[in-house]
Amino acid sequence: MLFFLATSSAWAQTNVVLTNITDRGGLTPTAHLIHAQTNQLPSAVQLAEQVRTECIQGRRSIAGRILRVLPDGLVVDSGYTNLARSPLESSWLVPGTLTAHRAPNLVEANEPDSLCAGQVFLTDVPNSRGAKPHQYDYVIIRGYPTGHYTYTSVGNIQRTARRFSASLDKATRLNFAAAVNRAQPVTSEQTHGEDSAHSK
Repeated sequence: MLFFLATSSAWAQTNVVLTNITDRGGLTPTAHLIHAQTNQLPSAVQLAEQVRTECIQGRRSIAGRILRVLPDGLVVDSGYTNLARSPLESSWLVPGTLTAHRAPNLVEANEPDSLCAGQVFLTDVPNSRGAKPHQYDYVIIRGYPTGHYTYTSVGNIQRTARRFSASLDKATRLNFAAAVNRAQPVTSEQTHGEDSAHSK
């Protein structure tokens, strides 16, 4: 909360209003800011609450096999429905010695806590003692959307996957920061430059 309150003064200097549309930068439905009158200006706390709500609404259950362990997180092939059972759910990390299979033709529902289907990039996993993830281990965890992540696969192939954070707080902070960055007002000089470019 202190983080959001500290940004309130910066918001007071911009003429923006909050609307709910899809972020063109790749983040899940998050706050997009456009110019408006000062009396319509949302506070930083209001924006933070909306971003947090959207993170919660976009959360997914990630149950799958770790394909790669990268410095920033884990590449996971999610969609292993038989992992979502007791007693496996008592731990977010399951040894790769377990026999599990990916569900064929799995369709991901567009609702909170739906089982995530396909490759995703998972960050901010719990730092538990003795629970260090390895390639081909399994994860069973809730993730909150934070955009997309591009990484280099086998043969130097660039792949892009949806990115999720296992921390609601960190997901909210990341999406909040992205919304603030997009809130920078367009100057009259920039607008004039764009009009000139279109007229040529």
